[in-house]
Amino acid sequence: MEMLAMLSTALLLYTLSTLLWASFRRWRNWNCYLLEYVCFKPSDDRKISTELSGEIVKRNTRLGFPEYKFLLKVIVNSGIGEETYGPMNIVEGREESPTHDDGLAEMDACLNDTLDELFRKTRFSPEDVDVLVVNVSMFSPAPSLASRIIRRYRMREDVKVFNLSGMGCSASIISVDLVNNVFKTRGKTLAVVVTSESISPNWYCGSDKSMMLGNCLFRSGGCAMLLSNDPSLKPRAKLRLKCLLRTHIGANNDAHHCAAQKEDNGGLVGFFLGKDLPKAAVRAFSENLQRLLPKVLPVRELVVFAARAARQRLPGLQPSKGAPAAARINFKSGIDHFCLHTGGSAVIEGVGKNLGLSSYDLEPARMTLHRWGNTSASSVWYVLGYMEAKKRLKKRDRIMMVTFGAGFKCNSCMWEVQKDLEDEGVWEDCIKSYPPKTLLNPFMEKYGWVNNE
Repeated sequence: MEMLAMLSTALLLYTLSTLLWASFRRWRNWNCYLLEYVCFKPSDDRKISTELSGEIVKRNTRLGFPEYKFLLKVIVNSGIGEETYGPMNIVEGREESPTHDDGLAEMDACLNDTLDELFRKTRFSPEDVDVLVVNVSMFSPAPSLASRIIRRYRMREDVKVFNLSGMGCSASIISVDLVNNVFKTRGKTLAVVVTSESISPNWYCGSDKSMMLGNCLFRSGGCAMLLSNDPSLKPRAKLRLKCLLRTHIGANNDAHHCAAQKEDNGGLVGFFLGKDLPKAAVRAFSENLQRLLPKVLPVRELVVFAARAARQRLPGLQPSKGAPAAARINFKSGIDHFCLHTGGSAVIEGVGKNLGLSSYDLEPARMTLHRWGNTSASSVWYVLGYMEAKKRLKKRDRIMMVTFGAGFKCNSCMWEVQKDLEDEGVWEDCIKSYPPKTLLNPFMEKYGWVNNE
């Protein structure tokens, strides 16, 4: 009997130790490391200059003078410079008759260029990739874009593939969330995320003002990134994901319809941006922050904020002279850098005001909008690239990314810098000229008269 009891005890201890070791190994693989990322720089023959912008507007024969003036005014106030990029069919004047091949060529140029550079920089082979996620919202061919990548790079037959569409400007954070969840169910895994947006087959050629805005802001761009949960790759990592939160308020009809692809009264397809968009963005952003803040801010800051807010609710107590009318959170107490979606100058300024950010904090987003325009889901990675090129990112710094997308949704995440970063990347040829002492607006010089009428 004693021998049986000893054997039973030994078996129990062995089982427990095995389970504990398995749990420990699984816990070690719950980290999500960003090993490298590469932003896309199109060829110079795809640049959208002031002159070309004016020509593109003039080519639309459906525009009357009010619509023409409206478009020029949006361009003048957009915050976009002369060195952004568009697809070749628009540069060549074929925006009204795009072909399927135009869409494929635009995507191939971005995906192939960024992936070639990503594999070159990291010295990993495409055969090493276990998970591939591709997100392009407005173009979903068959076979999929992910399938084209697998074929070109001869990836393994057991690679786990996800091809996302319709997720808007928040798609890259959604893709990171998907990869992070996969990491929690697998052992050592290597994942590639590719994010871009298709413009060539989605150019709006009508005269509806609410659908012409996208033409003024969206530009060609993209990013490829390599992520892993392998602890042995931690020394090579640039960033580690600390937390990620997704907020979707699409159950509300106004929020659902405020940003959508649709037909205008003439049957022309475009992307509609409605008057309810700012309201939906504020609501989604507010709800996202409420869940994010306890995860990223120190307890002391949360307690101080709660005390201030409670004091201001007490009857008979008014804020002291010179004090703000409402209690505000000091976001910088837990966050060092802010990667804001470059949806437009109004988006950047609005988010910056709500977060209480300085001109220094907003500089990366403003300069990214000026140099690259709104590149949809990849925009925050150009912003990150600006910070790295400016050598702002030091070990243990915390970076908050904020993105918005149709639906309507707000997604955010926080990364921790793993080592001092200084790669100039896609900004290499121009970073020394940013920020300029005076941010010249070539569109204002040529079309500024529209603001005076």
